[in-house]
Amino acid sequence: MWSPFSLLSLAALLIPSQALYFYIDGPTQKCFFEELPKDTLVVGTFSASQWNDQSRAYGTNPDMGIFITVDEVFDNDHRVVSQRGSHTGKFTFSAADSGQHRLCFTPTNVPATTGLLFSGSSAGGIKFDLDLAIGETSAIESSDKDKLGEVVQKVRDLNARLLDIRREQIFQREREAEFRDQSEAVNGRVVRWTLIQLAVLGVTCAWQLSYLRAFFIKQKVV
Repeated sequence: MWSPFSLLSLAALLIPSQALYFYIDGPTQKCFFEELPKDTLVVGTFSASQWNDQSRAYGTNPDMGIFITVDEVFDNDHRVVSQRGSHTGKFTFSAADSGQHRLCFTPTNVPATTGLLFSGSSAGGIKFDLDLAIGETSAIESSDKDKLGEVVQKVRDLNARLLDIRREQIFQREREAEFRDQSEAVNGRVVRWTLIQLAVLGVTCAWQLSYLRAFFIKQKVV
């Protein structure tokens, strides 16, 4: 009876993987060929280190970059990968058809130096470690699912934020409408009170004029 762990281990062993390293003479191109079946997914993980004369060893150079190209030799060198990145990273491509593929790696931002091996013989100034996993579909799908989950979570956060902004806008509009209604009510009361004052003042003036007229008539002024 096969356990789930045994099946996963067997599946991992069935995925072809090639781990190798080689030396490159400074900013020169290093290529090798790989025969791939059609629809084969290839995932390459790489790391490059540079020879340091002071420490007499290969070490990390943050300024170093790597230019990666993959060409289909059987299809007039049709280029399927053209990638620039840092000294460490990952690249992925799928074989559109069966045939020979040329993988090339070119260090950038590095001097043309040489290094030394433990045996004392000279080697290239750049040590390039490469791990090729051929047919690694499950890892890619898992990575894509993780990235998709992150995107979905970000979209949900943005939607929540938009809802908060929407509620705030509705609240502000309600406050503005309430303030406008209050302002209109106050203005209406002010206008009515002004009209009442004018009416009272008019009646008072008319009464005073009538009183003065009557008074002058009595005094035989008019």
